[in-house]
Amino acid sequence: MKNLKVTVNGTVYDVQVEETGSSQPAPQAAAPAAPKAPAAASAPAAPKPAAKASAPAGGEVISCPMPGTIVSVNVKAGQAVKKGAVLAVLEAMKMENEIMAPHDATVAAVMVNKGDSVETGTPLVSLQ
Repeated sequence: MKNLKVTVNGTVYDVQVEETGSSQPAPQAAAPAAPKAPAAASAPAAPKPAAKASAPAGGEVISCPMPGTIVSVNVKAGQAVKKGAVLAVLEAMKMENEIMAPHDATVAAVMVNKGDSVETGTPLVSLQ
C-alpha cells in the first residue's frame, strides 16, 4: 500500500493505493467503517406529505420539462386560467422557469407542492 495526497478541485485528500500485479496477495485491511447516520436519525421520521392528487380522466396533464425544484405553485384545483397564465415556477439549472397554461382552461388537479423535487415528465397540473 502506498499513501498518496491527491488534490481535486483545490481539496487535498489522503488516499491509500494498493499496487496490483504482484504475486503475493496484499494484506487485507479491515474495511472502513460505514459513515454514521446523523443524530437526527434517532428522531422520529418527518411526516410524509399528503398524497398527491391524481389526474382526472380526460384531463390534459402539464408535465415537467426538466428536472428541478418547484419554487411556487400559483393555481388551485377548480381555478379558471387563461392562456399564458403561470401555473407553477420551476427552478432548474439555477434559473426560474415559468410553467404556463397552453390555453384557456380550468385547473382540474395540482399534483405538486412548493419545494417538491421533480424529474422530467413528472405531472405538475391537470387542466380541463
